[in-house]
Amino acid sequence: MDVAHAPHAPHGTRTVRQVVHLPRPEEDVWPALAARHGLRSWLAAVDVLEPRLGGAVALRWLDDPAGAAVTGTVTAWDVERVVEYTFTGGAGRVRFHLEPGEHGDRAATVLRLTHTFDGPEALREDQEAAWRVRFDRLSAVLL
Repeated sequence: MDVAHAPHAPHGTRTVRQVVHLPRPEEDVWPALAARHGLRSWLAAVDVLEPRLGGAVALRWLDDPAGAAVTGTVTAWDVERVVEYTFTGGAGRVRFHLEPGEHGDRAATVLRLTHTFDGPEALREDQEAAWRVRFDRLSAVLL
């Protein structure tokens, strides 16, 4: 997994970017990012998910079982390619972008994550580590 660090942004805005190479085609990866059962298998319990642009979303992260649900809106929806969830209350925006594997390999997928949120630098470091663990779970689920 390649990890790119975003430069420090003003006003406490932080960005985590990660690139994950998965040995599965995009159509196998998409449900893990954009369907209740898929998200539940590696990332979050889904209280609400309206799978469309402008739809409501409410997730409870699996790695924070005592945490409250984060709620928001689906702010990008390009089926089998891009899904973005923008949350209220400082949880920020999580965007997943899928593309074919290296050299156009349709049997593999490159997943690009961008997670933007407000908070201190230490929170960015924590989120970066959390996404690495989450993507390890996703890889295990997809095998």
